[in-house]
Amino acid sequence: MSAFTPASEVILRHSDEFTARHVLFAGDLQDDLPAQLETASSRVHTQQYHHWQNLSHRMGEQARYGLVAQAEDVQGCDTLVYFWTKNKPEVQFQLQNLLSLLPVGCDVFVVGENRSGVRSAEGMLEQWVTLEKIDSARRCGLYHGRLDRQPTFDASAFGHTYQLNDLTVHTLPGVFSRDGLDSGSALLLSTFTAHTKGKVLDIGCGAGVLAASLPARSPKVRLWLCDVHAAAIEASKATLAANGLEGEVFASNVFSDVTGRFDMIISNPPFHEGTQTSLDAAQTLIRGAVKHLNTGGELRIVLTPSCPTRRCWMKPLAVTKCWRKPAASKFIVPFTVAVPKRVKTFSAV
Repeated sequence: MSAFTPASEVILRHSDEFTARHVLFAGDLQDDLPAQLETASSRVHTQQYHHWQNLSHRMGEQARYGLVAQAEDVQGCDTLVYFWTKNKPEVQFQLQNLLSLLPVGCDVFVVGENRSGVRSAEGMLEQWVTLEKIDSARRCGLYHGRLDRQPTFDASAFGHTYQLNDLTVHTLPGVFSRDGLDSGSALLLSTFTAHTKGKVLDIGCGAGVLAASLPARSPKVRLWLCDVHAAAIEASKATLAANGLEGEVFASNVFSDVTGRFDMIISNPPFHEGTQTSLDAAQTLIRGAVKHLNTGGELRIVLTPSCPTRRCWMKPLAVTKCWRKPAASKFIVPFTVAVPKRVKTFSAV
């Protein structure tokens, strides 16, 4: 990536502060600032596979991906630079994890866009760090403090479950629709019919609810699930296990780590990267599906009305069916626009 996010630009205003520090970067790392900022040494821990892919090219083993950071991931670090995410439970999970490993007295910098909720950083961390706002620019806030005492951290305490009919769904902070089934996924589930067969790939699987719902209708399906978020990978594995289901769950940035072909690809793709609207995942999904579908296979996805399904995205595919939710159901679009979602099926030709 060549452009820096506003939060990274705020850090760059204080670049001299970091030249002699051993820095751990974590949180919402949307650019390659950790690889470019001059420091005594730099490490990265991220729960986002696509962020790890970007940074590991430059940083090698100093960039780590996973749900929970371990002691070796923060070894030698005396400074944390944390990029605030828009999901507060996710922030709490990540910061309690990292601060439980870092030494008392280490410096803590928290930066994020104001609209992401970074103003709550002082209150959230007051038990362990006394933060002070030291800069405000680019509609972002930068906070600094020192770790007074380490929090305790238990990853299992952050888990959550809910029931969807006979299905037990396990979720974690940062997983989409953590507290219950979202309307887009519910719409997509309503389109599934009995006796589906073959290999099914769920891209952006979240808690695994879409894929895990299929075997009740179609016992002969074989399941593959992927996501970029480490929390989604663990949640999906737990959902499958809780319901006695088998499937392969793995990290992939859309098709980056997908091999083979499938009879159906299903997805409720993300339309945001952090606080920014992004169509990248949906575009990559639609354009790349033909390379991973068997002849006659289907790509069945949820789209928001704001997503322009350009003809060039779908050149190898033919639109065969479209379902719509009534316009009166304004809550089915979680993006402020009160218009209906659509589910489209694309068949390989």
